[in-house]
Amino acid sequence: MEEVITQREIKALVIPDGIETIIAEGTPLRILREIGGNFTAITPWGLMVRIEGKDAPAIGKEVPKEATSIPEGDNLDQKIWTILKRCYDPEIPVNIVDLGLIYGVESKKEENGLYNVKVKMTLTAPGCGMGNILIEDIKRSVKKLPEVEDVEVEIMFDPPWTPDMMSDEAKLKLGFF
Repeated sequence: MEEVITQREIKALVIPDGIETIIAEGTPLRILREIGGNFTAITPWGLMVRIEGKDAPAIGKEVPKEATSIPEGDNLDQKIWTILKRCYDPEIPVNIVDLGLIYGVESKKEENGLYNVKVKMTLTAPGCGMGNILIEDIKRSVKKLPEVEDVEVEIMFDPPWTPDMMSDEAKLKLGFF
């Protein structure tokens, strides 16, 4: 863990609730990890928070590439899948695609030329406390695509998630092999 002091006021999401909070300038934080272009930190009052990569300078860090880069290409669905591979459960160092949490992506072009996107996903368990933070992360991340107008995330539990749904890379990283 690395200790930092905020250099300006920043917005953060409380984990696992996904509720926005403000962290004042001069607040000491313990950085747990940088993953997917975001930072997970612990506040002095014991809250775990997610700080967006674009706010990295406020904690004395460089903005991670994943925080600002937009996937290139003509295929919107491929761009969305690339973005989703940058979304992580704050407690697990594997992205939500490789965890097997994403069941599908649908995009519908509207009359204004922009797309409404629906992401179907599951959680590792029905009572998983990270659901809200993952939903907000998906919405915020996919909306960065200029051709996307709105994002809906549908949580489903059929079929129920099992570790078999993880990619081989995720299983290896998490010690399932």
